[in-house]
Amino acid sequence: MISRTISQALRTTPLRRPPSLHSPNPLRLVRLKPQLAPSCSRSRPASTITSAKQLFRENPFSLSLASFFVLLGAGFLIYTNYVYNTYIAQVNTRFPEPVAGKLRRALFFTNQDLQPDKALAYYRQALAAAAQVGMDPFSDEILGVKFKVSALMEKIGQIPKAIEVLEAVQRDCLEWIDAYNNAGAAPDQAGKRTRVLGKTVGLAVKLGELYASDAIQDQDAAEAKLVWAVETVLKEERRRAEQGVKEGEGRWMTSEESGAALESLATHYEEKDHHYLAAPLYLHALGLAAPKSCHAVVLMNNLSISLGQQPADPASRTTIIASARAWAEQALALSASIQPPLRNEECDTGCAVATHNLGEFAEMERDLAEARRRYEEAKGLSRGLGFKEGVRRADEGLRRVRAGG
Repeated sequence: MISRTISQALRTTPLRRPPSLHSPNPLRLVRLKPQLAPSCSRSRPASTITSAKQLFRENPFSLSLASFFVLLGAGFLIYTNYVYNTYIAQVNTRFPEPVAGKLRRALFFTNQDLQPDKALAYYRQALAAAAQVGMDPFSDEILGVKFKVSALMEKIGQIPKAIEVLEAVQRDCLEWIDAYNNAGAAPDQAGKRTRVLGKTVGLAVKLGELYASDAIQDQDAAEAKLVWAVETVLKEERRRAEQGVKEGEGRWMTSEESGAALESLATHYEEKDHHYLAAPLYLHALGLAAPKSCHAVVLMNNLSISLGQQPADPASRTTIIASARAWAEQALALSASIQPPLRNEECDTGCAVATHNLGEFAEMERDLAEARRRYEEAKGLSRGLGFKEGVRRADEGLRRVRAGG
């Protein structure tokens, strides 16, 4: 059987979509038409463009033909370099030739000339060749081939088949881990156990995503996979904290990978309106994120949303909204402090969402003037980002405020 890339399995938690939008004072790049200063109007040597135009007028056919061959040669060089790096160099350095030859063909029919039947046939032949030459079936290389098969199934819309592949890989990995534990946990295999267990967590997160997809919509199965992933991450972290890292085990999952598992489960709970379960998971994930990062902005915003949507009696409601507002304001402050090259789209969109949500919280407390100000600000920021959902949500908020005023 065959499956998908673990890095993608671990890092597919999108920016949440609550009442949404962008930062209070974003950096806007305004392109102005350049204007010539008076001195520029004086006679000066011809520019490269002017010379090229003159050359074209004098030799239109020759210049066009030469340009065509130059572009053709450049395009061929780029294509050749792409093919070499994608299908030859990477495969040749990681696989023996009996496997590499089949794998190159499989990748070609997956990425270049999509023919699923041919690709699957070559993937199977590559795995069979790998078994014949004695490659470890739980090595990164062989697991990676299986992940690519699952990715191919997902690419062509065969989600049940993609799930089938990943379920088989996860089952094999867990059976190997059980056998390792029952055999007395040999130190020379400790590092392999850490690596395989980490990949199994990634598989569970990806399976949770696939089970929750529109094609399957099995929320119970999705939740079971995500809960298992989070429990496994926390259990391994706790064991290492209590017993210490054993000889040869090596590093466990990175903080980013552990946080991604927590965030995936939090997002699942939030989509089911179980905000009281999502909030502590977002808070834990925030503790694992880089403190000054755009993803921390996203997590603060998600935490704010989860808190703000929790049911509460009137006496507690004010406290809950104040807490939600505080996290949204922290998201704005952090986003404003992050500059390029660390700043990315997560900062901008997360900041827009937080601005909108501050309008929502003000509306909840019947502070309609503040709500209007935040919605108008959010609308302008979203429009500047091309964030259509943000503009739409802001317009809805403004209509509610006008009707309530």
